[in-house]
Amino acid sequence: MTIKTIKNYSLNFNPKKRNFKQIKFVIFHYTGMKRELEAIERLTKVQSEVSSHYLIKNDGIIITLVPDRYEAWHAGKSSWKNYKSLNKNSIGIEVSNPGHGPSYKKFSDKQINSLIRLSKFLIKKYNINSRNILGHSDIAPNRKKDPGEKFPWKYLSKNKVGLWHTLKVKELIKNRNFKINKVEKELFINNLNEIGYSKKNLKGLKKDKYLREITKAFQRRFRQELINSKIDRECLLISKNLIKRYR
Repeated sequence: MTIKTIKNYSLNFNPKKRNFKQIKFVIFHYTGMKRELEAIERLTKVQSEVSSHYLIKNDGIIITLVPDRYEAWHAGKSSWKNYKSLNKNSIGIEVSNPGHGPSYKKFSDKQINSLIRLSKFLIKKYNINSRNILGHSDIAPNRKKDPGEKFPWKYLSKNKVGLWHTLKVKELIKNRNFKINKVEKELFINNLNEIGYSKKNLKGLKKDKYLREITKAFQRRFRQELINSKIDRECLLISKNLIKRYR
C-alpha cells in the first residue's frame, strides 16, 4: 500500500534521522489559518520554526512537508502518559481549517477520506497502537484547542483510526449536567490521568484552571456536543468506559 502525495518540503525539522521504533504516535491538528496558502507558507517558512509531516488540503490532496523519519516541529511543549515533547515520537498531520472562531467549520468529506487513508497507512507502517492516535489538544490542553469539537473522532474510530467510547446516546444525555460529588470528581481526574492526559501543568496554571483545561480537552475529544469545562456524570461515565480501552 502506498499513499500518493505532493511534495513541498519544509526545512523546519531535526536533521537527525529517527528509527522506526521511535515513532509511536500520530497527532492531528488543524492549520488555524483562514487561507490555505498562508498555512502552507507558514509550515514551510524557516522563520516560523513550525512544520508537520503532512498537510491535507480542502480538496483532500495530501502534501508531504517533512519525511516521516525526521522530527517535524508540530507538537511543541506536550506530554502524554510518560512521554514529553512528543515531536520526538510522533507524526504530525495538519488538516486545512480556519479553526476556532467565526470561521471554524466542519472538515470536508474529501479531507476525512484522505486522513483515514493516510492514517491507516502510517498505523500499519509503524505499528502504531490505536491508543496513540491523538489530537493536539490532548497533548497540550493548556495551549491548544485543535483539531477541535468538529473533528469527527467517532467516525474515525469506526474506520479503525483512534478510539471512541461504546456508550449509548440516550444514556449519555440522561446523565448530562448531572452533578457529581468530590469522590466522583477525583475518580474522573484519575481516569483522565490513566487515559493519558498529563498530571503535570506545563504552563504554570493554577490547579483548578489546569483541571478545567484538561476537562475541555477531554470534552472536545469525547463529548463534543457540550464543551463547558464542567465535570458532570456524563463525563465520568465516558471516562470509566474509556479506561477499559486505554489500558
